Amino acid sequence: MSSPRLPELSLRPATPADADAICAIYNQGIEDRIATLETRLRTPQEQREWLLSRNTRYPVIVAECRDRVIGWGSLNSFNARQAYDHVADFSVYVERSRRGQGVGRQLLGRLMLLARELGYHKLVLAMFPTNITGLTLYQRCGFREVGTYREQGMLDGRWVDVLIMEKIL
Repeated sequence: MSSPRLPELSLRPATPADADAICAIYNQGIEDRIATLETRLRTPQEQREWLLSRNTRYPVIVAECRDRVIGWGSLNSFNARQAYDHVADFSVYVERSRRGQGVGRQLLGRLMLLARELGYHKLVLAMFPTNITGLTLYQRCGFREVGTYREQGMLDGRWVDVLIMEKIL
């Protein structure tokens, strides 16, 4: 999974000081209706508390360009049952103005490396099948389609489908 590097882009662990930027980027994803069934915008304080609640098993990373956070990603619990300890869900969000420039691919690449280092066996995701940019990214990174939950959620008064994908690490 080789990807071109943006020379000014760096990836690093997120800190509570990144909460404002993470919040703004996440809220763009909520507003744009392309990546989440979430409808309530978050506050920077909620994101700060979320960051502080994380542990080493569920890292959050940021993509930074010229000292500005332009994307973030996280490994998340798939299911609290012990049998699922080696499966993680993940999130990748990129600032609107930087989408389609390889930021998401670099974030996902780092998350896959971290997942292997942390002993995960598989990554899973749920996405909107209409998010062609995301679908293309995941397919290029070796994820396969598992199935579709039909009419899984109500968004803006319409039923939306959710595509499930996975990758064995």
